[in-house]
Formats: sequence, structure tokens, C-alpha cells
Amino acid sequence: MTKWNSLSASLMKRLKLHYQMNNSIPAITQARSFTTSEGHRPTIIHKRSLDILHDPWFNKGTAFSMTERDRLDLRGLLPPNVMSSEQQIERFMVDLKRLEVQARDGPLDPNALAKWRILNRLHDRNETMYYKVLVAHIKEYAPIVYTPTVGLVCQNYSGLFRRPRGMYFSAEDRGEMMSMVYNWPAEQVDMIVVTDGSRILGLGDLGVHGIGIAIGKLDIYVAAAGINPQRVLPVMIDVGTNNEELLKNPLYLGLQEHRLDGDEYLAVIDEFMEAVFTRWPHVIVQFEDFQSKWAFKLLQRYRNTYRMFNDDVQGTAGVAIAGLLGAVRAQGRPMIDFPKQKIVVAGAGSAGIGVLNAARKTMARMLGNNESAFEAARSQFWVVDAQGLITEERENIDQDASPFARKVKEINRQGLREGASLVEVVQKVKPDVLLGLSAVGGLFTKEVLEALKGSTATRPAIFAMSNPTTNAECTPEQAFSILGENIIFASGSPFKDINFGNGHIGHCNQGNNMYLFPGSGLGTLLSGAPIVSDGMLQAAAECLAAYMTEDEVHEGIIYPSISRIRDITKEIAAAVIMEAIEEDLVAGYRDVDARELQKFNKEQILEFVKNNMWDPDYPTVVYHQD
Repeated sequence: MTKWNSLSASLMKRLKLHYQMNNSIPAITQARSFTTSEGHRPTIIHKRSLDILHDPWFNKGTAFSMTERDRLDLRGLLPPNVMSSEQQIERFMVDLKRLEVQARDGPLDPNALAKWRILNRLHDRNETMYYKVLVAHIKEYAPIVYTPTVGLVCQNYSGLFRRPRGMYFSAEDRGEMMSMVYNWPAEQVDMIVVTDGSRILGLGDLGVHGIGIAIGKLDIYVAAAGINPQRVLPVMIDVGTNNEELLKNPLYLGLQEHRLDGDEYLAVIDEFMEAVFTRWPHVIVQFEDFQSKWAFKLLQRYRNTYRMFNDDVQGTAGVAIAGLLGAVRAQGRPMIDFPKQKIVVAGAGSAGIGVLNAARKTMARMLGNNESAFEAARSQFWVVDAQGLITEERENIDQDASPFARKVKEINRQGLREGASLVEVVQKVKPDVLLGLSAVGGLFTKEVLEALKGSTATRPAIFAMSNPTTNAECTPEQAFSILGENIIFASGSPFKDINFGNGHIGHCNQGNNMYLFPGSGLGTLLSGAPIVSDGMLQAAAECLAAYMTEDEVHEGIIYPSISRIRDITKEIAAAVIMEAIEEDLVAGYRDVDARELQKFNKEQILEFVKNNMWDPDYPTVVYHQD
């Protein structure tokens, strides 16, 4: 932690002690009245007439009341019938269902991409209604604005681009970023999602097209966490691309030069971070889909200085930990038995290593959190990458993967060797969990799944976590057909449940990061914490793991339905705030300062979170002349 953070924590403790001794702060009662509710204040604007109708932030369309139409010079510019937001949604949904069948931009345009286009056009016209549709139908449309469809959007972004959404910083902007940030119109930004496009989902280097993933993530922040859409900012840092197709494509929108590397690359990211935190000192920056080469380095470079986290490294890890703990519960064992699980991990990229580090820390904490505990935890993992099982004999081993390399004596006892195939490892280890983070579709072949039949677990778990759907290591149909009903299945992208026809259901749990990153971001924002600590992210994961009831877990459900995402996010945000209080990191938010927040009980924190979640309701709009 930085010196500034340490001084801040120390100062907080002294102030808290001072006030406790002088009894100068009254006790917080259950009747605490909050005045920070999002979305219920009149909105003052400096526009009238058609300018309002062309602005998606303020346009209500036919929902403008007659009083507002007179006040804002809109009378005659809209049909005379004033409609409620519910009526508007009903009209849109009727059109959407019809257009899902009829609307195509060519015979090869997939249905999901057609839905994305329709929703995007609504976003261009009326932002509030767009989010109202998304919140009301989150289970149906999260897969459209986020994974898996967002991968298809990124692949086709040059052809889909119609109007700018977000900001673009390029290698050619070096020396100008500090002034560029003031081109963004919002005076306050709470959340930035930034990518360099180098590793979009499992699709590789998509260059400037990667802006689509930042836009999709922030749509989930708004819908799930209630972050005000006028205070979010998608960012693309264009340092070139190594995708030869894009370099040769005359229609490509980004820099057509090879990626910067080394110190030149770091200088661009450093300048960007300094610029955004200079203008918005309290913003939270989520790094998204940076290649493994840079993901860990950038996380370590900035995490103790700025409010930032890397969703691929830390978010994926948190969701995986929640699922792994849920799998232990589904086996009829207490979560404290997690350190006994044998886990084979396929994939040693940023997501895979992030999960391994988080899982080892979780196990070690349960075992006493000392050196021997970490060593015992390490021995529960077998990591397989493209070259096979990683052992101490591996030449030029990646330094991030080296802590998990199996010792020679261990593999000799198990009948394994350096570079052993995934099938061999599963056959010999007989794991409780097979965890896929490889981005290689179909990696869990019939032979691999057949080998898992030898698992010593009463209910083996398969996590095919790679996105998008085409990169999933296996499908639920493949897993259940080979291994039978008595398994746990989870994937990164959505699949339909399997009906066995005997009254039993094979539940396909979607272990997607969207369960964690909205609540983690919201909790950090409302706590005022100057950093995103490991403890805060661990609290988020454990909250998600405990969210499911015993009956649900017994049925094989280890992740909740996406339809409950807003309630899940509220609970996770509260857990993050409570951990920030425990670590003495809170600084408060708006009219609730650190001293007051530290006195809240859980119910009061949940109320505090709920009252600071933006709802997509039309505000009263008032014109004010400049």
C-alpha cells in the first residue's frame, strides 16, 4: 500500500478514536434517511426543441408530458398521445419480436447480431428506455449486449460503426492525452472500462474493434449495478495491431501498424492513466482483455496507486472461486473442505493464472495462511497448457506459471511426465474438478471426459469457462451424455439446461464475470476506497458462493439466474464495502462520510447501496438558459 493510503488509514483511526471519546457523533439508527438516491432529481439542461429529441441522454420520446412539451418547446414535434414508459417498452418489444424474424442485413447476418443492431438503434435514440428494456429483460438480452454476441460485434465492428460511443486514445496521441480527456462532456465519470484490443474474449487481436467489449461491459455495469450511464466511459487504447488481416483491410478503423511493445507501450498506458485520474481523481478503471503478456504487469504497476482492477485476472478468478466453493457444497461437503479438492486446470494464460493464484490463496487461508499452508495448497493443482503438463523440467517456463509447476518427485510417483497430455493427467490424477480456461473450443474431448469417469469425487465438476460459446472447452450435452446426470457443469457463456426426460434437469451454470465485476465496482465506488484490495475481491467471491440456498446447490445449481443479477450485485457491493471497512480503506461517498459508514450495520449498508443504484426512470426535465 502507498504511503498516502497508510497515512489516510492512520488518520481515520485517530479521528474515529477522537470522536468516540467525545461522543460527538450520534448513534446511527435504523431510520437513517438517505438523500443520495440516484435518478430522482430534476435534470437541468441547456437544450430545447429538436436538440433534446436528438440527445439520447435526455430524450423521452412520446413519454414527455404535455407540461414538459410546453416548457421545452416540444409541442408539435411529437405525436399527441403521451405514453408511459411501460407502453413504450411494450411497443418496442412487439417490434423487436417481429424484427427478430424479419430484420436481416443480408442472408449471413445471424439472428443475435440483428438483435444487437435493433437494441443499439434504441440506445442511439433513447438511452433511458434502452436501459429500462435491458433491466426488465436482462436474462434475455445480456447475451446480446455482452458475451457471447459481443464477440461477434467486435469481429464486425468496422462495418457496424455508426456513431462514436466512448473515447479512443492512440499511439499517435502521445503528449496530448492530458488535454484530450477534457473533450469528454461529462464532468464526473465513475467507471471506465479500457482495453487495448489485444485479446478480445478468446478471439485474439481485434485491434480497435475491441471497443465493443468495453461498451458491453459498461452496459452491464448500468443494468446490474445501477451505475449512472452518464458517468461511464468506454475507452480503446490503440497501440496498433498484429492481426495481419486488419493491417491489410482498407476499411479498418484503427492504426494500421504493428503493436507497440516494451517501454513505448508502457509510456502510452502510463500517460492514459495519469490523464484520466487527473481529470477524474475518484474514477475506477477496469482493465479488460489485455493479452497475458501485459495483464499481470499492468495490474502490479497500478493497483497500489490507482483505483483499478483487471477483470480477466481478478474477476474471472473470483467467479471461478465462487463456483469451486459451490461445487464443494454440491458434493455434500462444507466449504472448508475446499483445500482437499484435486483440480486440473487447462490453460495458463492471464485468466488461468489469475484463477490459480486466487484459489491457492483461498485454500491457504483455510489452512492457516502460513508458508506450509501455501505449499499444501499448491500441491492441489495440475496445470496443462498447449505444451502439456507444466513441471519443473519445463524450459523457459513463464514466471507467472512457475509456482504451479509440479515437482519431479511428485510426477514420478503419479506416473506422469513433463508435457503429459490432458487425457493422461486426468487419468492419473482422477480430479474432483476439471477447469477449462484455455480459449480452445472442444478441448475437453470425448477421451478427456471418459477419463474423468475415474474421478474420486462423488460429483465431479466440469468448468468450461472460455468465451465466447465457440471457445467453450465442451458443451453441456457432451458432458452429461458421457458422464451422466451426477456432475456439476458450468460454462462462461450461456447454454440451455438439459432435460433428461425423467423429471431430472442437468443445470448449465453460467459462471460469467458479470456476477462479480458490477458489484465489485459499485462497492468500491460507494466505499470510497482508494484501491481495490484482494480482500475486497475475495469478499465478493465468497458472497456469491454463499448466495445459493442448500436446496439449489443440491440440485446442481452453483450460480444464480441472471434474472437476479441486480439483487446479487447489491449483496456483493455491500460485502465489498464491509471488507473495505474491515481493512480501514473506506473514505465515504457523497453525504455519507467514512466515520458514518463505519458505524453502519449490514442492513444499513444494503439500504445505502440500494439508494445509490441508478434506475432507468425518466426524470423531470427543466430548461435553464445559459
